[in-house]
Amino acid sequence: MQPFRTKRRVEFVDTDMAGIVHFSNFFRWMESAEVEFLRSRGLSVKLEWEGQRLGFPRVSAHCDYLRPARFQEELDIEVAIVRIGVKSITYGFHFSRQGEAIARGQVTSVCCRVTGDNQIESIPIPASYRARLT
Repeated sequence: MQPFRTKRRVEFVDTDMAGIVHFSNFFRWMESAEVEFLRSRGLSVKLEWEGQRLGFPRVSAHCDYLRPARFQEELDIEVAIVRIGVKSITYGFHFSRQGEAIARGQVTSVCCRVTGDNQIESIPIPASYRARLT
């Protein structure tokens, strides 16, 4: 599968006192890129699917920082599926600037049914949802 690609411009609010992107923003950008990737396939991290409310809460997230990014720079973000398990999906993210690696991360989410009282229960990823991912 080809990686999904999107772009993100670094805003002033994304930077810290040193003028570089604060580390926590990479987690927000990974989530935004994941949502864009899913939207491109008619999916979401929260939706009605085959008569049930589904959600995909995160169970693991990490990011390695390779080079600083600064205000007004445009970052390229690649999203790829690293692994699809029975109940979970792991996404890999690669951040770059003009071909230079900036950061890389991974996020794992678990497919859950959301009940009427907003409780969650992990379930296998529906086959029709899984088919749209690949």
